[in-house]
Amino acid sequence: MLTIGALAKATGTKVETIRWYEQEGILPAPARTRGNYRVYEPAHLERLGFVRRCRDLGFSLDEVRGLLALVDQPDQNCREVDHITAEHLAAVQRKIADLQRLADELRRISSRCPGGTVAECRIIEALAPDLHG
Repeated sequence: MLTIGALAKATGTKVETIRWYEQEGILPAPARTRGNYRVYEPAHLERLGFVRRCRDLGFSLDEVRGLLALVDQPDQNCREVDHITAEHLAAVQRKIADLQRLADELRRISSRCPGGTVAECRIIEALAPDLHG
């Protein structure tokens, strides 16, 4: 049995986040002591570890909920797990492409600046052509 503090420490999760996950149904409510303290079992630790790993990989909370629903049905076909993961991967790849375009544009405008004063700065000019007016 673990206290909420021990669970937080073991998973690198804030206590407030654990409480929120309980309120949202992501983590099942733990048993309580006579003093009304939460006590967590190894299953809570495993589930929270799963949630943390999903979040570290950038899965949204809705995606995590979907994956947890599937975890709770271990005899189901894993096709839906594959689908959720493939959709998430496609979103990550779109973000990477967007960031690459952003980096290319920043390199392009940065290369235009030979130095000098802000009034002559080609970066400022590229960001806001009418700013120097």
